[in-house]
Amino acid sequence: MSYKNQFIWQRSVQMAINCYNFTKNFPPSEIYGLTSQIRRSAVSVASNIAEGYGRQSKDEYIKFLHISLGSLRELDTQLIIAREVGLTDKSLFVPVINEVEEMQGIMVSTLNKLKTKTIN
Repeated sequence: MSYKNQFIWQRSVQMAINCYNFTKNFPPSEIYGLTSQIRRSAVSVASNIAEGYGRQSKDEYIKFLHISLGSLRELDTQLIIAREVGLTDKSLFVPVINEVEEMQGIMVSTLNKLKTKTIN
């Protein structure tokens, strides 16, 4: 089975795409600031899920899921800062931050399940 078949990876890829779209209208002055940071954090989530899954060791997978969870928390913080400094309005912010919070829940749930299961 491929990491591409994993629900958590699929959701994280969609989240990264949504974060790219979310930052499209940020000012050019933010291209090396929050635009870049948000995009890099979002991409890191999916990338670390894929890398960890590819290790084929439950302990290694768990380690990389923890790294992904850290990236999600970075992303959450960066989105809040973007909102607070006025880079976006509430109507665009709420769906993205909600998705990040849902991903954090999925990640924690997956980590808890892996404590008692083996990777298929």
